[in-house]
Amino acid sequence: MNNEPNIAILISNRDFFPDVLIKEARQDLLKLFAELGINPIILDEQDTKLGALETWHDAVRCGELFRKNRDTIDGVLVSLPNFGDEKAVADALRTSGLNVPVLIQAYPDDLDQFGLERRRDAFCGKVSVCNNLRQYGIPFSLTEPHTVRPSTASFRKDLQQFLAACRLVRGLRGARIGAVGARPNAFNTTRYSEKLLEGAGISVNTIDLSEVFGRAGKIADDDVRVRQKLDEIHAYADDAVAPRESLVRMAKFALVVLDWMSDLGLTATAIQCWSSMQQNFHVNVCTVMSMMSEQFMPSACEVDIAGVVSMYALQLASGRPSALVDWNNNYGDDPDKCVLFHCGNWAKDFLPDIRMGTAPILGTVLGEQNTFGALAGRTPAGPMTYARISTDDRNGEIRAFVGEGQFTDDPLNTFGTKAVVEVKNLQSLMRFICKNGFEHHAAMTSAHVAASFEDALTTYLGWNVYRHN
Repeated sequence: MNNEPNIAILISNRDFFPDVLIKEARQDLLKLFAELGINPIILDEQDTKLGALETWHDAVRCGELFRKNRDTIDGVLVSLPNFGDEKAVADALRTSGLNVPVLIQAYPDDLDQFGLERRRDAFCGKVSVCNNLRQYGIPFSLTEPHTVRPSTASFRKDLQQFLAACRLVRGLRGARIGAVGARPNAFNTTRYSEKLLEGAGISVNTIDLSEVFGRAGKIADDDVRVRQKLDEIHAYADDAVAPRESLVRMAKFALVVLDWMSDLGLTATAIQCWSSMQQNFHVNVCTVMSMMSEQFMPSACEVDIAGVVSMYALQLASGRPSALVDWNNNYGDDPDKCVLFHCGNWAKDFLPDIRMGTAPILGTVLGEQNTFGALAGRTPAGPMTYARISTDDRNGEIRAFVGEGQFTDDPLNTFGTKAVVEVKNLQSLMRFICKNGFEHHAAMTSAHVAASFEDALTTYLGWNVYRHN
């Protein structure tokens, strides 16, 4: 998640405004990009007048530059140091052939500089640029203030949110997901439309658990890769309670799944974590799934494909691991708090006190000795974003909800992976989830990224997103 983003910069100019404004804007943006580790793709000052756009020919020159770098450009920043030329902006983006997020930034005027020497009028020019982009069918994002200087904290926040949206759009378009095993028969809630996801560029590849178990059975216990994976498991979580034979099975399962993912270029997985796993392989693979999620290969329970797409989206937005959770319990009489739970495979990022054990609930019917590999731990206080992407087959669309809350340190005495979370107007959110038929699973990440999630999915993917406030 540390790859430097490549952002194209398009500076627009009107010839009767002072040239110094263009020069200053270029310096401002290149300085900011250097500070944030962003690679700029921008016209040289000799390519056009000051490297800005005023005419059709400028737009063509800019379009050529962007087109040459089309495979690496993550997004475009349109900067208006003055009113700008709205047609040149739209023409440059059209001729470039880019299909990436676009952020529009306009400089503010100063009250004491409305003379010809420093007048900008970008407040008005931004409206004209947006009007033209809408006419051209080019989607775009906006800064929170209508006008803002690149040197401000406000714009840094806007730019960081935009970069997250860029990651989301690039990552979800062309994502390849693995389904390991069949959906548990008891869970109609994890049904999804593979064809709707495919229509959005998200492919699903499948493997049967019998294939996984068969391949794992052919790996010798003393295989060097098994020993290496065991060392990784030992270093990842306290596994003192788990029998060696259970740990060896987990290691073999991990090797088979990781090889399969590598062969097919898969990004994430959703696994049938019960009940065949316990009945036929005699372990829980929560630890393996947690390790993959921690390494930015999100893995979801119960073959919840839409759930792992939600996890992947939040991971892209936050740059941190994500987890799949159950909206599981009320927290006493507090209407804005609830308990999030799984038995559990949350990434270590959520669990500073991570330790391996068994899954007591599954153990009551599958035998607790068959459930070694489940994790336990508590998520400490901090920020969180929750989200759920779902395929609405009745209406033939992909939809989602997203919102922000806080992990809290309120007392909680239970097993598994768990957290207490506070969400304002939680009761109305639960009503929305129930009324609209969303699943009991949601994804979470330890950061506030709802704005980027909403912008990316609505503006650039065209999905129906509810943002809870």
